Amino acid sequence: MLQILSAVPKKMAIYRALVHVSTAYCNCDRDEIEEIVYPPPHDPEQIVHAMSWMDDELIKEITPQLIGKRPNTYTYTKALAETVLVKDAANLPVAIVRPSIVSAAWKEPIPGWVDNLNGATGLLVGAGKGLIRSILCHREKRADLIPVDIPINLMIAVAWHTAVKSPNRMLVYNCTSGEINPIRWGDVETWGHAVTQRYPFNDVMWYPSGTFKSSRTAHTVSCAMLHFLPAYLMDLAAFVAGKKPIMVRIHSKFSRALQALEYFTTREWRFKTGNVPSLWHQLGDGDQRVFNFDLKPMHWVTYLESYFLGARAFVLKEDPVDLPKARRRMKRMYWLHILTHAVIIFVVLRLVLGRSDSMKHLWYYFLSYAMYLQSLLSNAVTS
Repeated sequence: MLQILSAVPKKMAIYRALVHVSTAYCNCDRDEIEEIVYPPPHDPEQIVHAMSWMDDELIKEITPQLIGKRPNTYTYTKALAETVLVKDAANLPVAIVRPSIVSAAWKEPIPGWVDNLNGATGLLVGAGKGLIRSILCHREKRADLIPVDIPINLMIAVAWHTAVKSPNRMLVYNCTSGEINPIRWGDVETWGHAVTQRYPFNDVMWYPSGTFKSSRTAHTVSCAMLHFLPAYLMDLAAFVAGKKPIMVRIHSKFSRALQALEYFTTREWRFKTGNVPSLWHQLGDGDQRVFNFDLKPMHWVTYLESYFLGARAFVLKEDPVDLPKARRRMKRMYWLHILTHAVIIFVVLRLVLGRSDSMKHLWYYFLSYAMYLQSLLSNAVTS
């Protein structure tokens, strides 16, 4: 890929601009990331040569040493690719755009449009379905989400600027939200939970009351108790009923996705974004309307609502006419959630207090409360 990247500009007889899409996290081993290409972690040509003769087992063994403080090979190879451009295309009309965590569309083609479960969308759907109950995340950190139409419009504008204005150096554009219109992960948790109540997904597996955990220990225990234990029990029930067990496999996929995102939900970076507003002010009013990449006016609460509805419509293919039914199921799941908590609390108290008189009284009150909840649940089912 690196060889192709460096060869493309040379083989094209006439071209006006090449816009390379990198990632804002290609230099995530730094706390502050400016709009420059940093020195490479290794020489790209040497890495390509080494990969050509190493077998998969050896590559897997040395990968942690190669990527260093970076979380994965994706960010590592993106850094190498930028270096190739600087080395082989420094005198050509080339620019680099670095989006952060790409999320659903803000405005175009329609609000909330998204067509995959990558990144934040997978978290949103998993949590909304009641499958993800715990996420390792620091609420006070900035969630550097960027709606997909923002970097796309920016890339078009960058191509124009590179071709028409002919800057005397390779410009880098950090396409991020944290310095322009910040949102915290805690806000995503709070507002996201509110949206799930208004627009629940169809056939939720459990009441979506998952929380962010800043403690890895608490998160690990929660995953074991709230993710995998229920998954194994449900698969056991499916096996006994002669059906195909799938819940452990589903939770394993979610677990891998969560682990991949942990690095980004427990840290934050200061992205310098001077080139982005500078380009914005060079556009005319008409071009600003057509190729809008100004994130300042975006209202995050409204955006998250459209994001949720977009995931519901375009990823899960759920019809809006099913919302009343989904809300009824959500109500049932809520009372089942409360009843389950009550049972767990009682069992713990039973084990702690044993067969004392106080425990007998507590048992009486528990049964009364359980019957009350059962009646509420029955009413919710029929309503």
